[in-house]
Amino acid sequence: MHLDETDSTNRWLKAHGEGDMVVVTDYQTAGRGCGTNTWESERGKNLLFSMLTHPHQVPVTKQFRISMAISLAICEALGQHIGDLSIKWPNDIYWRNGKICGILIENRIQGSVIKDCIIGVGLNVNQRKFRSNAQNPVSMWQICEHETAREQLLNDILQAFDRLTGQDVRQPYLSMLYRRKGIYPYADKDGAFMAEIMDVEDDGHLLLRDDGGQQRRYAFKEVSFV
Repeated sequence: MHLDETDSTNRWLKAHGEGDMVVVTDYQTAGRGCGTNTWESERGKNLLFSMLTHPHQVPVTKQFRISMAISLAICEALGQHIGDLSIKWPNDIYWRNGKICGILIENRIQGSVIKDCIIGVGLNVNQRKFRSNAQNPVSMWQICEHETAREQLLNDILQAFDRLTGQDVRQPYLSMLYRRKGIYPYADKDGAFMAEIMDVEDDGHLLLRDDGGQQRRYAFKEVSFV
C-alpha cells in the first residue's frame, strides 16, 4: 500500500495492518528510529516503508534472527549498486563510515513466540543534502551521483528478506558487521574503552573483548561506537 504522507509507517501498520502487508510513503511527518532518534527524509526522495509479518515459530529468545535477516536483505539489494557496505550492530546499514539506512523493529509477543513483527526501514536513496544534526548520513545519490528507482529497490529488498528469513543467517551477519576485525573505541556508562567484537548472541547482545582481555556483554543502547 502506498501513502502520500503519514506520521510514521510503523504507527500506521499498528493501527490499520492486517495479515502480512507492506506500506510505503513518500513522506513521514514523525519518522523515527530507535529510542528518541528521528529520521530526516526529503519528500519523495527516499525509501520509507514498514512491513507487518508473522514469523512462524520464532521463539522470543531468538527474535534477533529477524533483525539479521532484514539487515542482510538490504545489504544484498544495495550491493547491486554500491560496495563497501556493512552492518553496524544491531541493524544500521553503513557505507564506509556513513549511515545509509536505519531499521526499527517492533515485536509483539504471545507466550514464548512472536505474535507479529513490524519492521520499519528508512533508506537514503535520492536525497542530495541533509540538513539535520545527524552525524553521518549518506545517500545512494551522493555515492553514485545518479538517481535510483525506489520501487525496484523495495522489490529487491522484499524478495531477499523472504528468502533469507528461512535460512541460518548468523554467520553472514557476523561477517558483515561494521568494525568486525580490529580494536576500536567504544563507550558505556563507565566511560570510553578499546575493544574488539567477539560475537553477537542469539538474543542480540553484543559481546566485546576489551584491550585488557575482559569480556563485556551489552544490550542495545548500553554501549556506543565512538
